[in-house]
Amino acid sequence: MRRWIERNTIRLTRTMSLRGKIVLLYGLIVVIPTIILGIGAGYLALQNVRDNYIVTINEAVRQTTQSVEFRKQSYDLLANRTGTDGELISRLSRTYTNWSEQLESVNYIDRSFQVMSRYLPGIENFRIYHDNETLTEDGGLLWKPSDRTLNHTDEKSWYEGVMASPFALQWSDAPGEHAQLAVSRKITNATGYTYGAIYMLLDYNSVFGELMDRPFKGSGSLYLLDENDRIIAASDRSLIGKPVEATSLSKLWASSEGAESLTNNGEYFTVRHINGEWKVAALIQMRQMEKQSALIVYSIVAITVFFLFFSMFLVMIVLKNVVFRIRKLGHRMSDIAEGDFDVSVQSRSRDELGELEMMFNQMTGKLGSVIDMLSSAKLQEKESSFRALQAQINPHFIYNSLSLLQWRALDQGDQTQVETIEALTTFYRFALDNTSNVTLIHKELEHVRAYLDIQQLRYPGRVRIDWEIDEDVIELYSIKLILQPIVENAYIHGKIFTRPNAYIAIRIKRLNNHVQYEVRDNGIGMDTETLTLIKNGEKAGKGNGFGLLNIRERLHLYFGHAGQLQVESNAETGTIIRIEMPVYTHKPHIQREG
Repeated sequence: MRRWIERNTIRLTRTMSLRGKIVLLYGLIVVIPTIILGIGAGYLALQNVRDNYIVTINEAVRQTTQSVEFRKQSYDLLANRTGTDGELISRLSRTYTNWSEQLESVNYIDRSFQVMSRYLPGIENFRIYHDNETLTEDGGLLWKPSDRTLNHTDEKSWYEGVMASPFALQWSDAPGEHAQLAVSRKITNATGYTYGAIYMLLDYNSVFGELMDRPFKGSGSLYLLDENDRIIAASDRSLIGKPVEATSLSKLWASSEGAESLTNNGEYFTVRHINGEWKVAALIQMRQMEKQSALIVYSIVAITVFFLFFSMFLVMIVLKNVVFRIRKLGHRMSDIAEGDFDVSVQSRSRDELGELEMMFNQMTGKLGSVIDMLSSAKLQEKESSFRALQAQINPHFIYNSLSLLQWRALDQGDQTQVETIEALTTFYRFALDNTSNVTLIHKELEHVRAYLDIQQLRYPGRVRIDWEIDEDVIELYSIKLILQPIVENAYIHGKIFTRPNAYIAIRIKRLNNHVQYEVRDNGIGMDTETLTLIKNGEKAGKGNGFGLLNIRERLHLYFGHAGQLQVESNAETGTIIRIEMPVYTHKPHIQREG
């Protein structure tokens, strides 16, 4: 029988055309086995969906819970950072004797926390309340509790409630024209003493609205509950602000005891805990989602079968006319990937693939110029980012403010304050000049001297500054802001002002065609792990200043491999940072990369 089948199959194939042979082979090898496997896989997939649907739902609930937790933690972090800010606590706790001191604190709070209040989307109002009788309120960020209406009640009642609450941070709903949330946070020091409270009014839609509206593709509901089992956010917005006992979830809540359960109506109910005592409850319609999953499985099987039969009629054309020419195009593309743009494909027909071959030839001719344009755009983007980083503060506002403070200091005869303001003016005039990213070395030295003058006024007599500057380098060009961040690191991270016989040595000298900068200090130094991270480019500076990673990138951007930054440091011994760059008598420009 076996031999008879083989003989007849051979006879049949001998009488068939090449097209028939390919169609028959395609059907026997691909179509029929794929249909059988597709039907079996669809059936097994449906059974698998039914058997493991709880796992899928739990994963969806877990991911949703993580998203809710992440968003909540983002606003909690902003409130906690503000509520524990040491300088804010210091200014709220001191006793003010004149209006100029109050003005200084008001300006500091507005300048420091106005930007912080815009870190996250959805913050409609950000206030800092205090009860310091010697400090005024400016109606912007700084407020005193009064009889004004605030969040269901008046400011005094709200303030007293926050102060009396055992929780440092609280969330609640807020009435208004649209759904809003209110976040309250005590302002406390390390010992727990309270100096005021923070009030943030959030737009509900920006915080939780997107996650809560039509979760699980409309097949379920979500509820976010605080530590008192009061609903903070929900798919049904009419439930916001109500305790869970007063809603339809009360029976499920009492019976579940924080675990997952199936209801008699074919619903799945689960509760997940997030950071603190908050909880996310999910109620999902099982039957509807199972029907949708089954429909998807059957649809996949039907579409697969349809396209298998349809592809059978195209296989001959693909094999004969398309595959060979596509393979040829692939070889040419490999040449382009290796950097050879002088390639072309000979087009023998005017069909769609022939047009593709013609367009490929045109593309290879233009690809080189496009890459040049992209490289130029990337360089311009980096240049713009550097300038944007320098232009975060309005220079005119700072200059006017410093001039006002200097005038007040002169009027009061405070020479120390006058010197401090003069140093600040010199410092910011250089730092905020975003007309160019390069400068003369003597201007860079004026900038770092201004910074050191400020630190010397702040820590008088604690740190000795040693200078060793070659006279023939001061008129050479350098990139801006490379010395001051390094010196600042000695104070902030090196704690130089706490060391006995503290010193900072700054040396600039010319070595043939290179200029070498060296900043040496005897601060607390770095441990081996931190030093390794910095050398590997995995640790950058914090805050609004330039870190060592930023300096290294800018050196490479302007001088390529000729710009070097080296760091040597030992714990409890000190740090040495050396920078080398080529000698430039004219302004350097950003180099082409790669």
